[in-house]
Amino acid sequence: MSDREAYWKANIRLVAGCLVVWFIVSFGFGIILVEQLNSISLGGYKLGFWFAQQGSIYTFVFLIFFYAWRMNKLDRKFNVHED
Repeated sequence: MSDREAYWKANIRLVAGCLVVWFIVSFGFGIILVEQLNSISLGGYKLGFWFAQQGSIYTFVFLIFFYAWRMNKLDRKFNVHED
Protein backbone atom coordinates (compact mmCIF):
# COMPACT_ATOMS: atom_id res chain seq x y z
CA MET A 1 0.00 0.00 0.00
CA SER A 2 1.35 3.42 -0.89
CA ASP A 3 1.79 6.20 1.65
CA ARG A 4 -1.04 8.12 0.01
CA GLU A 5 -3.44 5.20 0.41
CA ALA A 6 -2.33 4.56 4.00
CA TYR A 7 -2.79 8.24 4.86
CA TRP A 8 -6.28 8.29 3.34
CA LYS A 9 -7.26 5.06 5.10
CA ALA A 10 -6.07 6.42 8.46
CA ASN A 11 -7.96 9.67 7.84
CA ILE A 12 -11.20 7.85 6.99
CA ARG A 13 -10.80 5.61 10.06
CA LEU A 14 -10.42 8.71 12.26
CA VAL A 15 -13.48 10.40 10.72
CA ALA A 16 -15.56 7.24 11.08
CA GLY A 17 -14.53 6.87 14.73
CA CYS A 18 -15.47 10.47 15.49
CA LEU A 19 -18.83 10.06 13.76
CA VAL A 20 -19.58 6.88 15.71
CA VAL A 21 -18.85 8.63 19.03
CA TRP A 22 -20.98 11.61 18.03
CA PHE A 23 -23.84 9.34 16.92
CA ILE A 24 -23.78 7.36 20.16
CA VAL A 25 -23.80 10.50 22.30
CA SER A 26 -26.37 12.51 20.33
CA PHE A 27 -28.73 9.82 19.04
CA GLY A 28 -28.10 7.04 21.55
CA PHE A 29 -27.93 9.04 24.78
CA GLY A 30 -30.13 11.93 23.68
CA ILE A 31 -32.97 9.96 22.07
CA ILE A 32 -32.84 6.20 22.53
CA LEU A 33 -31.61 5.95 26.14
CA VAL A 34 -33.19 9.18 27.37
CA GLU A 35 -35.69 7.47 29.68
CA GLN A 36 -33.03 5.38 31.42
CA LEU A 37 -30.69 8.36 31.74
CA ASN A 38 -33.45 10.59 33.14
CA SER A 39 -33.34 8.58 36.36
CA ILE A 40 -29.92 10.22 37.00
CA SER A 41 -29.66 13.90 37.89
CA LEU A 42 -26.81 16.22 36.85
CA GLY A 43 -26.80 19.70 38.34
CA GLY A 44 -30.54 19.59 38.95
CA TYR A 45 -31.34 18.42 35.42
CA LYS A 46 -32.19 14.95 34.24
CA LEU A 47 -29.16 13.38 32.53
CA GLY A 48 -31.12 12.37 29.43
CA PHE A 49 -32.34 15.94 28.97
CA TRP A 50 -28.79 17.23 29.52
CA PHE A 51 -27.37 14.93 26.83
CA ALA A 52 -30.10 15.94 24.39
CA GLN A 53 -29.60 19.66 25.00
CA GLN A 54 -25.95 20.16 25.97
CA GLY A 55 -24.00 16.89 26.03
CA SER A 56 -24.06 16.28 22.30
CA ILE A 57 -22.89 19.85 21.63
CA TYR A 58 -20.01 19.56 24.12
CA THR A 59 -19.06 16.22 22.63
CA PHE A 60 -19.10 17.70 19.12
CA VAL A 61 -16.82 20.58 20.17
CA PHE A 62 -14.47 18.11 21.90
CA LEU A 63 -14.40 15.96 18.74
CA ILE A 64 -13.42 18.98 16.63
CA PHE A 65 -10.35 19.59 18.80
CA PHE A 66 -9.59 15.86 19.01
CA TYR A 67 -9.80 15.52 15.21
CA ALA A 68 -7.48 18.50 14.66
CA TRP A 69 -4.96 17.13 17.17
CA ARG A 70 -5.00 13.62 15.65
CA MET A 71 -4.78 14.95 12.09
CA ASN A 72 -1.72 17.01 13.02
CA LYS A 73 -0.08 13.84 14.35
CA LEU A 74 -1.15 11.93 11.24
CA ASP A 75 0.18 14.67 8.95
CA ARG A 76 3.56 14.54 10.68
CA LYS A 77 3.65 10.75 10.48
CA PHE A 78 3.11 10.82 6.71
CA ASN A 79 5.21 13.99 6.24
CA VAL A 80 2.39 16.10 4.77
CA HIS A 81 2.26 18.67 7.56
CA GLU A 82 2.37 22.42 7.04
CA ASP A 83 5.23 24.45 8.42
